[in-house]
Amino acid sequence: MARAHSGPAISSETSSSGCLYVVATPIGNLEDISERTRRILKECDLIACEDTRTTGRLLAHLGIRCPTLSYHDHNEANRAPRLAERIAAGDSLALVSDAGTPGLSDPGFRLVRECRRQGLTVIPIPGPCAMTAALCASGLPMHSFLFAGFLPSKGMARRRFLTTYQDFSYSIIFYESCHRILKFLEDGIAVLGPERVICVARELTKRYETFYVDKAANVITTLQAKPCRGEYVVIVAPKDFKL
Repeated sequence: MARAHSGPAISSETSSSGCLYVVATPIGNLEDISERTRRILKECDLIACEDTRTTGRLLAHLGIRCPTLSYHDHNEANRAPRLAERIAAGDSLALVSDAGTPGLSDPGFRLVRECRRQGLTVIPIPGPCAMTAALCASGLPMHSFLFAGFLPSKGMARRRFLTTYQDFSYSIIFYESCHRILKFLEDGIAVLGPERVICVARELTKRYETFYVDKAANVITTLQAKPCRGEYVVIVAPKDFKL
C-alpha cells in the first residue's frame, strides 16, 4: 500500500456544490470519533441516519445541532432518489448508520449507487468498523479475507454457506447477534469441525470488550457458560491454520 502523503491535501470537500459524505461513527467508544467527522456532521445540511434517536444522542454528546432524517432498510429504496435530488440541488448530506461504517451490513448502498449514477460527489469519511477492529486484533490471517456479514437466520441456509466455503483459503468474517451466536457456532462446528480455529469478539471498543480465540469446540464451551450479550464478530481461520 502506498504511504500517506504528508503534503497539502487536495479534496473535493472544498467544492461549493452538493455532495454525499459517507460517515463512519463510533461502534462503542465515543473517543473514536475523529475531528473530521465532527466538522462534517456540524457543517452538513442534513444527516440521513438509520435511527434518528440513536444519532440524536450522538449529536447531543458532540454539541451538534443538525436536521436528521431516518434512512433505513424499510425506506431507503424510496428515499435514496429524493436525497440524491437534494444533493444535486446543492445540499451536502451526511449518511450515518447506528454505529460503524454505513453500507457494511447497514443501509447506505442504494443512496451511494444513486449518487454515482447521477455523477454526484461522494466523499468517504473513514472511521470505526467492527470488522477491521476484530480482524486486526484476532491473530488470525489477515492478508486476505472474505466479509460475509450476517448469514441467514435459518440453520439450513447457514450450513449451506459454511459448506460452500469450508475449504476457503482466507479468513472469513461474520456478524452475529447475541440471540443467534450459539446456534451459529453449533452450525459452524457441525460443518467445519470442532478443531477449526475461530475468533469470537464481542462488544468491541466498549467496557466489556472480549476476544475468544481458540478451537471452535473450546470457544463454544466458554460461551455456553456465560450470558450472551452484545454484538459479535466471528472470524473463521483457514482450514490448515494453527494457533
